[in-house]
Amino acid sequence: MSQGQRVVRVKNPEKPRLASSLRSANEAPDALKDDAIIKGVRYVGTVFAGLSAEAVEMEGCRFEGSRFTGTELRNSQISDAEFDTCDFAQFRGLDVSLIRCRVTGSRITGSSWRSATLRDVHFENCPSGPAMFRQSKVYAVRFTDCKMPGVDFQGAHLHNVLFERCDLTGAQFANVQVGSVRFENCTLIDVGGSASLKGAVVQGPGSMELALSLAREAGLIFE
Repeated sequence: MSQGQRVVRVKNPEKPRLASSLRSANEAPDALKDDAIIKGVRYVGTVFAGLSAEAVEMEGCRFEGSRFTGTELRNSQISDAEFDTCDFAQFRGLDVSLIRCRVTGSRITGSSWRSATLRDVHFENCPSGPAMFRQSKVYAVRFTDCKMPGVDFQGAHLHNVLFERCDLTGAQFANVQVGSVRFENCTLIDVGGSASLKGAVVQGPGSMELALSLAREAGLIFE
């Protein structure tokens, strides 16, 4: 799909603003707990698995090989952060904000980011499986080389979003609100809610796949 001759450009996410040197995490004061305020910390191999916390504020931190599996985070904000080879499988975030973050080589399979705000975030080489971003606000976000079959964006606001070389087989986009969204060289087989993507731009082989999804939703029968 395209908007005639109008060129749809997507704003690149701003990079995280991290200090040149970060202090190493201390187990007690830098733990993920209610009302924690943590700034300028480097976490290496830290296990946050199975925790539950609310009203957390983290700023200017770097996470390397850290695990958030099964963790629940509510009404919290993480800004100017880098996540490298981390594990967010089955992570549950409700009303969580990610601002100026980079997530690289990290697993977000089965994670839930319901009603989240993602602004200036770059996901690169992140397998997500059926992750959920329902009713989320996704602004200036880039997904690069991500395997995202079955990902759920239903009811989300997508503005200045780029999907490049992503597998979006079976992705759900019903009732999304779209502004400046591009799909470049993505797999878009059996996409649900494709009619809601009106105004998005598709470049590469995914254009025909998405057209077939639109035809099926319109009730067309091919013989």
